[in-house]
Amino acid sequence: MKILALSLALAAATPACAQQVVHFATEGAFAPWNYTQPDGTLAGFEVDLYKDLCARAKLTCDIRAQDFEGTIPALQAGKFDAIISGMSITPKREEVVLFTAPYGSTGQTFATSKSSPLAGLPDKGEAFSLTSNEAGAVAEIEKMKPLLKGKVLGVQTASIASAFADKYLKGAVEMREYKTTEQHDLDLNSGRIDLVMASAAYLTTAAAKTGNEDMTLAGPRFQGGLLGRGSGVGLRKADTELKAKLDTAIAAATADGTIKRLSERYFGYDVTPR
Repeated sequence: MKILALSLALAAATPACAQQVVHFATEGAFAPWNYTQPDGTLAGFEVDLYKDLCARAKLTCDIRAQDFEGTIPALQAGKFDAIISGMSITPKREEVVLFTAPYGSTGQTFATSKSSPLAGLPDKGEAFSLTSNEAGAVAEIEKMKPLLKGKVLGVQTASIASAFADKYLKGAVEMREYKTTEQHDLDLNSGRIDLVMASAAYLTTAAAKTGNEDMTLAGPRFQGGLLGRGSGVGLRKADTELKAKLDTAIAAATADGTIKRLSERYFGYDVTPR
């Protein structure tokens, strides 16, 4: 055990760029950002993007699946070097994680059953910013609260949806946390919860899946503030050299339209941060 602890400590202390292979982690259960195919291989927008970024930065990389809630502790323990997992750049996460520039942003919204009264939540798809107009976003939330009173909202553990519900919807809904977004989708379909909150891109994809025919997006879309500046690659604080390499690669992939092309393939629209 002492040898293992020493190895982890050395891995955490060694800059990732000095290592032979940069180890990436992704959840593998958050389509279309990332998902696991029937043969067990990882795929999705971020899996294709990680390959592109490593090639541009001239890095030798690999990628593995990791439960989302454990990604930051595992990163800090040296089990891998980078997180590319739809992880939004938030002030709270920035206290412990060094983020690259953002590579994608879709905002957070709700989904419910087509037969639910909540399917008629106002302002479906309209975006409200917690950064540029928090007062307007809060006013929109207050408008929703009477409709959500007594309902059960499913969110993924350690997600920005969980943080949003805890700050803005406490007392209006009962929040129920799940290890993966797929698990809260199953409970929504079975009627055990009333609605879910997650990435707008994820919910658009989830609603189109076989078995989710009764799922529909509902209500407005929220961005900014505690929901972050978009998704970025998460690194250990000491890995400033790796951040610089990946930032340059992200800027190049943005400039030449690669991120636009990949996002349109997987999301159906451009998620390039603006």
